[in-house]
This record gives sequence, structure tokens and C-alpha cells, in this order.
Amino acid sequence: MRDPDAPRLPSSPGFWRSPLRGPWFTSVLGLVLLVGITVLFVTGLVSYAAYNPGLSPVNDKTPGKGILGFYLFAWPTDPHWLYRLNQGVHVTLGITLIPVLLAKLWSVVPRLFALPPARSLAHALERISLLLLVGGALFQFVTGVLNVQLDYVFPGSFYPLHFYGAWVFFAAFVAHALLRMPTVLRNLRHPREERNDLVSPRPAEPTVSRRGALWFVGGGSLLLFATTVGQNFDGPLRRTALLAPHGGGDPGSGPNGFQINKTAAYAGIDAAETGEGAWRLVVTGRTGTVRLRRDELLRLPLYSAALPIACVEGWSTSDQWWRGVRLRDLAALVGYDDDPPDVFVESLQRSGAFRKAALRANQVADPRSLLALYVNGEELSPDHGHPARIIVPAAPGVLNTKWVARMTFGDL
Repeated sequence: MRDPDAPRLPSSPGFWRSPLRGPWFTSVLGLVLLVGITVLFVTGLVSYAAYNPGLSPVNDKTPGKGILGFYLFAWPTDPHWLYRLNQGVHVTLGITLIPVLLAKLWSVVPRLFALPPARSLAHALERISLLLLVGGALFQFVTGVLNVQLDYVFPGSFYPLHFYGAWVFFAAFVAHALLRMPTVLRNLRHPREERNDLVSPRPAEPTVSRRGALWFVGGGSLLLFATTVGQNFDGPLRRTALLAPHGGGDPGSGPNGFQINKTAAYAGIDAAETGEGAWRLVVTGRTGTVRLRRDELLRLPLYSAALPIACVEGWSTSDQWWRGVRLRDLAALVGYDDDPPDVFVESLQRSGAFRKAALRANQVADPRSLLALYVNGEELSPDHGHPARIIVPAAPGVLNTKWVARMTFGDL
């Protein structure tokens, strides 16, 4: 039976009765999020830089970012696993932090309903930062999970929404952290001395200790970690990635039996266009245009490189053994013998993002950057880009264009 004297409004101090809420519990969760969200923000910005958005409009999925692009830099090709590591950390950590975020939001729910809305200027700033923080956190985590799980179903483009949302969220996060850090440190040093508005004046009987609740939250994070991290590895461990659909078991067997982002059918590739008699690679540059059949490409010097594929969704492959023509040698065919320039790559793909992509000069010049014709000793399958695809060390998977039709070297 309901206590007739119990407060009926969420703004009443006695409405929230959990004995777990308190400054120490909230401070521990906040400290974990301070470290984790900072890593998420940095790896997210680095991931965006990897697309080289300042190179060409086709690479820039967030036009008009202005000053927010101050940090962008030319993406390197060493180490060759750089993007694989960065994006694996970004996505796996983001999913792992979900229980911590939810527990943190639960722990501060009373403050969202507290009256009056502002008791002072500092309190008003804290309340505004809290609202932006809660809204931004939910938006960033929800859109991120949708992108990983469902190829993104949120209205609008994932890239600008997630990019601008990250800046708004992190600005609120930093403001809130600066305002609350002295209190957090005091609460952690003297957990029994501090009482605040999170502590219920009429707490219910406890069913678990605060340390037990933290173990519960940590167990949830560990479970999510265990069912996500496998997307970064091969073999049986990959099959444990239940929360990363693209990181599931190998899609088939044999040399071409490793992960793909989109199939030839999805990309609208017509087999008649990729056959030996129909397909030509068109290479344009300083001295004109060269058209090459696949058999003519095979008569050029072929090189091999062991490189992974890593996707923005967090999944990656181990190093696959690629063999093909170096991009720098294709540049030499059209007048760039010593200093290969940027290149604009176009695919036979009919629709979808990154049908066209640009690569920087340092990516073209790397001897491991190939127009690949083989993988793991076998011709590329249609789903892996037959008759030819780009493979570049440390580049996001979408810049490793499949079903290449045209390459234009020079100023973009």
C-alpha cells in the first residue's frame, strides 16, 4: 500500500528513495566517464581526420564545419594498423560505457527535477550544462549504436549529426566536469562526510550496497565488451561479437572468406561490366589518358602487401595478402615519374556513399598502396571488388574503393 504521506511530485526531496544515490556513487561513475568519454571524443575526431575531408569535397561528409576543423591533418600510412586500432577502440569503448552512462544518469535523476531551476548564476550554468550533457550523451550513444548495429537508420546523415553532436556534447561535458571536479575529488576522499541533494531524506531499505551496485554496472560493461571486442579479431573470437553484426563469423571460406561492408549486388554491380572483354581501367594525368584491360595490368610489375581492412563501424580484418599494381606506378604511366600526386578514384558502384573517393599524395606514394587484383593468392571475388580495388595502409575501409573504373591523378 502506498504511503499517504509520500511525496507525489518528482521535484519533492523525498520522492526519490533509493539508498544507493549519493555523492560517492555518482562521483565514481563520473570519474570513469571522464576518462572514457575523453578517449571516445579524441578517437572520434581522429577517425574523421582519417577521411582526409580537407582533400576533396567527396571525402568531406561534414561541409561547412569551419573552425571545428582546426585540428585536421594529412592522414599517415604508418603504422598500417592505425585506423584499425583507433576505430576498434572507439566503437568497443563506446558500447562498453553504456551501462556506466545509464547508471550515471540514473544517479542524478533527482537533479533534473529540482526546484527552483536556478539558485545562482553558477547553479544555472551547472543546470544548463547538465541538460546539454544528458541530451548530448543520449544522442551520441544512440546514433553511434544505430550506425554500428543497423547501418544507421536515424533521419539525416550520420556524419554531420554525429560530428556536430560530439562537439556540443563534449563542450557541455567539459563545462560540467570543471564545475564539479572539486566536489568529485572531495567526495572520493571523504565519502562519509558529504551529503547533498542526491541523498534521500527518507531512503528505502537497501537491497544491495553501493559497491555491489558498482560491481553490477561493471559486470554489464564487461558483458558488452565481451560481445563486441571480437569484431577486431579472427577465428572463433570473432563469433563472440554478437553486438557487432559486421564483425560476426567469416562470410564464407577460402581466400576471399573475410568481412565485407557491401556486396556487389548491393552496389548494383553488373557482371557484364566487369568481364574480361568489357572492363577497362581509365587512368588520367599530366600526359593524357591510358586505358588498360585487366590482362594489360597483369603484365605490369606486380607487388604484394599485407594489410587489414578497418571500417568506421568498428569491425576489422587481420592482415590480408594483397597483390596488384602500385598506385605510384599507375601515376608514372600518366607523367608522374618521381613525385606522384593526389588521386581521384571512381567506382562502378551505382549508388551509396563513397562511390568516389580521393587519396593524398603520401598515400599514393606508399609502396604498399595497390590497385589490388588478387587477395590471399586468388583473384578478387565480386564482393571484394573484382576486377580491381584500392588497398591503402591505415585508410578507412570506405576509401579502399572497390570495382575501380577510373583514376585521375593531379590537382583535385
